[in-house]
Amino acid sequence: MTTDRPHMLTEDFEAVARIAARERVGTRLEFIDGVIRSKAMPDGDHQMIIQWLTRICMQYRPELWLHPGQGIKAQEYRAGRAIPDAALAPSKAFVGQGDWVDPDPILMAVEVTSWDSDTRRRDHVEKPRTYAETRIPVYLLIDRAKCEVSVYSQPNGQRYESVHVVAYGKDVELPDPVGITLQTEVLKDWVR
Repeated sequence: MTTDRPHMLTEDFEAVARIAARERVGTRLEFIDGVIRSKAMPDGDHQMIIQWLTRICMQYRPELWLHPGQGIKAQEYRAGRAIPDAALAPSKAFVGQGDWVDPDPILMAVEVTSWDSDTRRRDHVEKPRTYAETRIPVYLLIDRAKCEVSVYSQPNGQRYESVHVVAYGKDVELPDPVGITLQTEVLKDWVR
């Protein structure tokens, strides 16, 4: 389960992911640390959180777009493949790149926790490490089980140097290069 000995080559994973997506509607596969993982389909509340965040980003950063579900080349040497729930980048950043895009223009990766059994490992351990290795400046994690928002920033190529966690209802700043403050009270409406 290390990047030294992946279960398969990245090119083989991409072929498997294309076939799976074609054969089973809603199948979303990721390739992190050389291991294939499935990603749960978002529910209605999950989608509302992404809509809410999209509106805020459009209001404060109209030159950018919150790209939902865009596959990205991730981890060191871009051997991994991750699908953040959304990626904040210039609106035309991924034109002509295909299913798995270069992460360099991404300012922020966003994950909203799901209710599946491996969400803790995936969203709190694997994804922060993966996005830090890729040097995405900000990782925003909206944890619906804990009713918390975590903002990871200052990637050093292995991990994020800064992690700021607030409970739903408190304002949280998304640091530069994002530069937006989120008022999280509304997130209380989208928990079980």
